[in-house]
Amino acid sequence: MNGAPGWATLQRVIFPPESGVDTMSLYADAGPATGVRFKESDEYARNPKPAEEKLHLVGSSQREVHFDDLLSRHSIRVRSGEQLSLGTYFNAFPASYWRRWTHLRDIRLVVETSGHGSVAVYKSNARGTLQRVDGARVDGEASTEFQLSIKPFGDGGWYWFDLASSRGDLVLKEARWEGPPPLRTGETATIQITTMDKPDFCLANVRTLANHPEALDLAREVIIVDQGSQKVADHPAFPEVAALLGSKLRIINQPNLGGSGGFARGMYEAVENSSDYVLLLDDDVVMEPESIMRMLAFSGRCKNPTIVGGHMFDLYSRSTLYSMGETIDARRFSPSQPHQDMQMRHDFGVSNLRQTPWLHRRFDVDYNGWWMCMIPTSVIRDIGLPLPLFIKWDDSEYGLRARAAGVRTVSLPGAALWHISWIDKDDLVGWQAYFHNRNRLITALLHSPHPKGGDVLRESFQEDVKHLVSLQYFTAHNRLAARDDLLTGPGHLHPSLRTKLGSINELRKSYSDAQMREDVDEFPAPAIGAGLSTTADSGMPAKKDMVKWGLVTVARQLLKQPARETLERPQAYLAHLDNRWFRIAHYDSVVVSNAEGTAASWYKRDPRKLKALLKQSAMQHARLYRNWDSLVEDYRSAVADLVSMEAWRSTFEEGAPGQSHVHGSAAGSDAIS
Repeated sequence: MNGAPGWATLQRVIFPPESGVDTMSLYADAGPATGVRFKESDEYARNPKPAEEKLHLVGSSQREVHFDDLLSRHSIRVRSGEQLSLGTYFNAFPASYWRRWTHLRDIRLVVETSGHGSVAVYKSNARGTLQRVDGARVDGEASTEFQLSIKPFGDGGWYWFDLASSRGDLVLKEARWEGPPPLRTGETATIQITTMDKPDFCLANVRTLANHPEALDLAREVIIVDQGSQKVADHPAFPEVAALLGSKLRIINQPNLGGSGGFARGMYEAVENSSDYVLLLDDDVVMEPESIMRMLAFSGRCKNPTIVGGHMFDLYSRSTLYSMGETIDARRFSPSQPHQDMQMRHDFGVSNLRQTPWLHRRFDVDYNGWWMCMIPTSVIRDIGLPLPLFIKWDDSEYGLRARAAGVRTVSLPGAALWHISWIDKDDLVGWQAYFHNRNRLITALLHSPHPKGGDVLRESFQEDVKHLVSLQYFTAHNRLAARDDLLTGPGHLHPSLRTKLGSINELRKSYSDAQMREDVDEFPAPAIGAGLSTTADSGMPAKKDMVKWGLVTVARQLLKQPARETLERPQAYLAHLDNRWFRIAHYDSVVVSNAEGTAASWYKRDPRKLKALLKQSAMQHARLYRNWDSLVEDYRSAVADLVSMEAWRSTFEEGAPGQSHVHGSAAGSDAIS
């Protein structure tokens, strides 16, 4: 990991494993930086004069990288007469992030090659322009160094290099970006995975760690908090994988306390075992293990203690980036808002880093999702553990709480994993609606700078109306229950962690829209001609007409009884893609599939339920508005106790005998001491 005396590795050039052929565009790109083939010459190698070109003029590669040219995770062959760019997500150096958040002002690039060719170094800025800053001819066995400044990268920009071969193949043996040693040496992290019935994913990630000893060496412990019924330790592959990690691997079995309870346990244990950081990981992910070394290298050079997160790529479309960072709209407290200048779901296979100007500005964030997030234990000691929210908003609330304490979050480019996309999840409806609504409001109570929480109560009521006219009565019921519990005060949070999900699921039998069937043929077939008329206006109403549309739709659903035959047979089957509130509102009875495509449920219009739930929602939101200021005081004054080590320790120990135990603990403990 270390370079010459006085220099240490910040980031190594890496290439995908054999199983990662569909991720090549994230690591290497065929063709030159500008899309114009350069003519190799002494003049090219010597010319120090930068030439600016707009990034959006870069032509897409006409050739793909030959996968059989990959020689190792760090080495690649460039065939005679061809060119290769490392101006890619995983191999370009995100200079603006290092410039903003660390003490570094100068770095160097070391490129070790074998063969004859050229190395050209480029940089970009936040405006979407590039410059060639340096170049060199290489011949035979060569180690070429480039001294580079990151002072000009205040608002954005990357460094990268390109290779070109001429006489015969050029082999990149290895390359690395180096900088001064970290401010703090010998730091370690506890790597923690929270899992719920995904032992295959967990063990695959542990095996990945074992196969990358440089990453594993930085771990004090690897802790799996297992909250499911399909235990990781019972998996047939567990003994083999556990032997690879030895005493570093620890399994903690505990009741299902949700994501917040699982991650809180990892954070708790990291503080207890004196780690410098805890790296939180979701279970349904595929890691790029080099990310761990990059995050630790970055954290160790930050000016102040900093939460460092990794980006998320789509597990089922592996060249697609979910977003470059997360922000919170302080007036709306709407969930998971991307930065206003970024594009969601960017596919690097379609437009690479050099072709995409907006990727070159630095994005400052409010929080990082806990799919991959490294938190200094000094921060945990200062601001506490997560709120006991079960799921949803725990990571965003923690980021806002940290920021209020002067601790910033950085979503670091080049550190990432692959995770199941949100597109394939349906987490705003059903049982999760309880946690979405309650926890959004709690976060607003704690952090909103606006009187009465800004727009959050108005939007919460509007969302209730949308769910109700969409015949999603189970979802609406859960949102009502969430606010009922919220109004009781913060004392309900820790005790409800173990029990709330069970009580929500008990309600399913009362709501047909909550009863899922895997086979759509289990429902009666729609009658011919029972669907919407071809002249029906089922499009989204214009914004200026929204209030009128809502009043008319609610009145119609309250006053007009559904036809008896629609209660016996649905009017139609609808795919999840068509499950929009303004469309469903026109049906009396419809079968709708879920986001995953694995099951469907039967939505049935019920004026009595609509009337009762709508009345409760209106009264409840009025009460929240009246009591907002006192609730703010109650919740803010309770935070310190709710997030304390003592409060969480008590929650972990509740019912601990026979439930919490340790496998292969480095501490040799069988429970919480």
